[in-house]
Amino acid sequence: MDMHEKAVERYLAAWNATEPAGTAAAVAAAWAEDGGYTDPLAAVRGHEQIFGLIGAVQAQFPGHLFRQAGAVDGHHDVARFGWELVAPDGTAPVAGFDVITLDPDGRIRSVVGFLDRVPAPAPAG
Repeated sequence: MDMHEKAVERYLAAWNATEPAGTAAAVAAAWAEDGGYTDPLAAVRGHEQIFGLIGAVQAQFPGHLFRQAGAVDGHHDVARFGWELVAPDGTAPVAGFDVITLDPDGRIRSVVGFLDRVPAPAPAG
């Protein structure tokens, strides 16, 4: 497994950790201290804000897990990969791809996320 694949593995472990202490440890293992995360819905920096974002996503999608979709494509300090957010019933209501930049230690300096599939909003009523 190369450094890009290892970084993605640690990244997904942070999103899939289920206990606060485990999430905090996984965030610290995956991201550089001042690392960031940006997608169309969020822009955060640092372990505390990333931890908070992960908790908010987990609260919005209880019981869901992130899984890698396809291979990791990387060169130099940059990698891209697809992912799906899988519900307990096996459906994947959310999917996208992320581009990560790594520091010299292989930890994430930045994530730029793109959402390819998102659930439709509930009808007003």
